[in-house]
Amino acid sequence: MPPESLLVAGVGDIHGRFRRVEAWLDALAEARGRPVDMVLAVGDVEAFRHADDHRRKAAKRAMPAEFAEYADGVREMKRPLYFIGGNNEDFEALHDAPEGLQLAPNVHYLGRAGLKELHGLRVGYLSGIHAPRFYEQPLKRPRSLDTAKQAGYFRAPEVEKVAALRDMDVLLVHEWPRGLPQRAQEREVPPPGRTLPSYWIGNPITRRLVESVHPKWVLCGHSHRAFAVTLGGNAARPQTRVACMDQAARPEEAVFWMEFRGREVVCAGWGITGEVSWRAGQPWGLNVLPAPPEPEPLGTGY
Repeated sequence: MPPESLLVAGVGDIHGRFRRVEAWLDALAEARGRPVDMVLAVGDVEAFRHADDHRRKAAKRAMPAEFAEYADGVREMKRPLYFIGGNNEDFEALHDAPEGLQLAPNVHYLGRAGLKELHGLRVGYLSGIHAPRFYEQPLKRPRSLDTAKQAGYFRAPEVEKVAALRDMDVLLVHEWPRGLPQRAQEREVPPPGRTLPSYWIGNPITRRLVESVHPKWVLCGHSHRAFAVTLGGNAARPQTRVACMDQAARPEEAVFWMEFRGREVVCAGWGITGEVSWRAGQPWGLNVLPAPPEPEPLGTGY
């Protein structure tokens, strides 16, 4: 690709698996024959700076406390990783940096809500998930398990801050916008072996946000499955392509990459093989999803 192109990798919920994600990105760079310029992670990264913190506070306690190695300088990310907060993070470490901070070389927390220009792209972001009871309440300092949980919920002023933004290339959210399965069913028939997720997935606040801001692309996680759908696409509502990613369990659905030329995506794909599943001008929806995993073979029994 010409030098002005940009390879951006989206990654689903990492849940502390930093070494695995790094190996996947190495494989993607080799397959595409060029470096991955930056990584966008959609929350539940669990970047705990100390192994003890990870053991006491992490949601996925069976995972190794790998980020401590990066925070201590034992390991270093090979390419810049920018992440938003999910509902499972080291909220005590992030609380005093609502506008973002660098946690380790090449590891950047974007903040709770806003927009940053990254490698020439306008990237908007909203951390957390929707909890109606806390939506209008002020954010408390996370001093206990209860207040740490509340830190994983976005608040009305944060949503309003993003809603005022325009001209957005990518919007990062943790929780899906509500109604994506219904939208897909209106337009397409699921491919063989793939079923639509439950209708209740996602929240209406994020859906309204996407429909008011009209980002070109939305990346999300939280529900631990891959999905793709187009919102809008008429004179009143410009087209928004949504890509939802699985947690970092298998790269086929946890990694979604985009090749930009200028501020436009010219091709995109899932996983780390480098194979293109979509090119500019083609329809975006269930047709671009990777093949579902093969079912586990049945045991022979005794």
